[in-house]
Amino acid sequence: MSGRYTQPMPFRLTLHRPFVADHFHDLPGFVEARHGHNWELEATVELASDAEEAAFAGALDAWIAGVDYRLLNALPECAGRNPTAELLAWRVLEHLLGAGLDARAVKVREKANYWALCRPGTGR
Repeated sequence: MSGRYTQPMPFRLTLHRPFVADHFHDLPGFVEARHGHNWELEATVELASDAEEAAFAGALDAWIAGVDYRLLNALPECAGRNPTAELLAWRVLEHLLGAGLDARAVKVREKANYWALCRPGTGR
């Protein structure tokens, strides 16, 4: 590789985090008893340099700490809503953007065949 790249180059980084949480659905048209999942979260951000990786990892870990081994319905960010993969993906995206990160996509997997993808500028 030649020495022509002297400045850090922006790049996209995706991190994966698992978490365990219970939820139930109790809104009209969608009712299910309390049950749990081994959820998975993937988030992609654009970073200006590798020095920003720790901030990204820290922001994801902070979000996970707030939901891991919890009843999602009891969390303020889920109040009045069924805590679905779609809602969680949107909330993670908001969290990363609020942390000053250039979030590009968040994917939350609820079970093997069910996941939701949220990107900024798509309305959710």
